[in-house]
Amino acid sequence: MDAVTSAAPYSDDKQSKLADIAIGVIIGRTSEFFDFFVFAIASVLVFPEYIFPFASPVAGVLYSFLVLALAFLARPVGTLIFTEIDIRYGRGAKLTTALFLLGMSTVAISFLPSYGQEGWLTIASLCLFRMGQGAALGGAWDGMSSLLAMNAPVERKGRTATIPQIGAPVGLILASGLFIFLKTTLTHEEFISFGWRYPFFVAFAINVVALFARLRLVVSDEFRELFSESDLSPRPVPQTIREDWLNIIIGAFTPLATLALFHMVTVFPLGWIYLHAPGDDTAFLAIEIIGALFGLGALIASGRIADQVGRRTLLTYCAVGIAAYAVVSPLILGLGRSGEALYVILGFTLLGLSFGQSSGAVASGFSPRNRYTASNLTADLSWMFGAGFAPFVALSLTETLGLWSSGAYLFSGAICTLVSLTLFRRRQEERLSRDGSWR
Repeated sequence: MDAVTSAAPYSDDKQSKLADIAIGVIIGRTSEFFDFFVFAIASVLVFPEYIFPFASPVAGVLYSFLVLALAFLARPVGTLIFTEIDIRYGRGAKLTTALFLLGMSTVAISFLPSYGQEGWLTIASLCLFRMGQGAALGGAWDGMSSLLAMNAPVERKGRTATIPQIGAPVGLILASGLFIFLKTTLTHEEFISFGWRYPFFVAFAINVVALFARLRLVVSDEFRELFSESDLSPRPVPQTIREDWLNIIIGAFTPLATLALFHMVTVFPLGWIYLHAPGDDTAFLAIEIIGALFGLGALIASGRIADQVGRRTLLTYCAVGIAAYAVVSPLILGLGRSGEALYVILGFTLLGLSFGQSSGAVASGFSPRNRYTASNLTADLSWMFGAGFAPFVALSLTETLGLWSSGAYLFSGAICTLVSLTLFRRRQEERLSRDGSWR
């Protein structure tokens, strides 16, 4: 079981503050994941035809997945830039600027002309706005998830860790439901011409709501005091990397299996269905909603399990489960509609159990003064390595070698997670024997 430290009794006032933080975290993460899934779904249902009509269907989807990955490449750059804004002007200025960039980039995508109208300028604009989204997500890190985790009661650490992750299934459900509505109420020509733009408008509106909800918290005096008490202050990125580079690397690869699975049950199968079962994409989005509900239930359950066996122990079991799923999932996905449903439900259940505890599982390895910035960097790198190119790589392998190769790709992610968890555990044991206590 993971080692823990003692916690002081919590006053009603502090519990109320933590409840406010939890609400702000859920709103913020839901808006971010809704924004992500709107773009991801459009990468399959819209962009191959609207932005890349000159390419074959397979190439069009692959090009779209490469544009999708640009955001993950831009996230660390955003963290570097916005951390400096945080240090110089404060967390409120940083969050306002980052979410303004996110909102503007998102709404700009909705006004893109087709490739037939503007040619390569349309493609360049899409790439630019996607990188703007990624840089903004790196800057939108407000530390509230870390604040929530560090101030949670010891016996509820696992359950508290699931709170920020709730935004993922909720965001997917909302985005999928909106696209289903548009696809079933509009003709194909209407959907490709203007219908696909509405989800981006909705994403912009949700970002505005999330901005005010989060600003209300991060700029208040009581929350500044709580951040100070928890030693959650930004440090320059180069300095953080110099002092904690090994822990950042280990932390980036620890959730690799989880984040690869994240895209292997959401974006990748939608692309595969779009190419190999034309006309079934809307039905598959409905299956995704059902799968997300299973994932949400498993995510909530992961908190209670982690509080019993430990977060990293649960992640180890989940990595083994993901490895087993990687072996059988290609066979399941090729069994038709029932196989697609089973693939999604099993995948989302595993995803919920692991994703619920993947965030900050190795944060205790960071030195306290670096924890705020190092956690941000670790999140950026883990998403980039684990999820950024997963749809592109998996679909490329599948189209070249067959479905089995996508399972092999996911299996490699599970191995990376198991190795990273082993390395982290050994470093913790060495520090325990050297210092006599967990940090």
